[in-house]
Amino acid sequence: MIGGMHYDSRSLQKYQEKDVSNMTTITEFLLLGFPDVFELQILQFVLFLLAYLLALIGNLLLILAVTLDCHLHTPMYLFLANLSTLDICYISVTVPKAMDVSLTQVRSISFSGCMAQIFFGMTFAFAELVLLTIMAYDRYTAICYPLHYHVIMGKMKCSIMVFSCWLGSIIYAALHAWNITLLPFCGPNTIQQLFCDIPQVLQLACADTFGNEMTILICGIVFGLIFCSSVILSYIRIFVAVQNIPSSQGRYKAFSTCLPHLMVFSLFMITGMFTYLKKSSESSFKEILAALLYSIVSPVANPVIYSLRNKEIKKAIGRLISNDKDTMVYT
Repeated sequence: MIGGMHYDSRSLQKYQEKDVSNMTTITEFLLLGFPDVFELQILQFVLFLLAYLLALIGNLLLILAVTLDCHLHTPMYLFLANLSTLDICYISVTVPKAMDVSLTQVRSISFSGCMAQIFFGMTFAFAELVLLTIMAYDRYTAICYPLHYHVIMGKMKCSIMVFSCWLGSIIYAALHAWNITLLPFCGPNTIQQLFCDIPQVLQLACADTFGNEMTILICGIVFGLIFCSSVILSYIRIFVAVQNIPSSQGRYKAFSTCLPHLMVFSLFMITGMFTYLKKSSESSFKEILAALLYSIVSPVANPVIYSLRNKEIKKAIGRLISNDKDTMVYT
């Protein structure tokens, strides 16, 4: 037993192989996924800045449009506003720090800052997955039970679902992050990424992390299957219901409300699976690019997808920009 914690024979062997002088707890990590060439550093900073501004502007416009436009005070757009809030929070976990490193080349991040990135990253990613699943259920209810939609998806029920989404995600992320903080870190402290990511951080622990890795993998597979199967089942039933709509215009309208959500969900799942469901050994350019896609593409693309595919959103944003007070409700 070391420091009041039990470790198996592999953990003890790792400790015994280290020199006593190196058995100190590290207080910071070094992010080494950034280029060393000055021109590339500036280019990277500009790209991060553009992506961050696009995500902020696009998602803030959606939030304001849904909040201020009385035509969008429905469950579907309540969920969409929360999705935009999650996207802003999610991209803010990693990109501001990445911009700072790109500009200053100070690659250190404190241990607490690294754990905060892991905790908040997991919180917002898991919450987005849960919310996208809830949005699939909302579309299923609206299309399959249109006469009972406002009864089934009442304001109180929607508020409870959103609150449960946030609370459950915080608890889920806190449990994983807490397990990581209990691990001893005595060096090395270099992370071959642009931000603190679980696979790379676990590799730096001076203890056996098999249990942590299996827990994260099993939770990812189980929850991924639950959420994916729920969304797929919802859309199968939606497709069957839409086929029974007699007019082609009615079928198009029903599908048009589902297509943006399906595109967003597919984008989020594909980038996430590509990033985390492959064996992580040494971080490569492909892995860094995959992490960027997962953490940046969805927050930037989501408002664009909904704005281009949803006529009500486009009209609301137009009214917001033109400041049409006859159709906006300011609170």
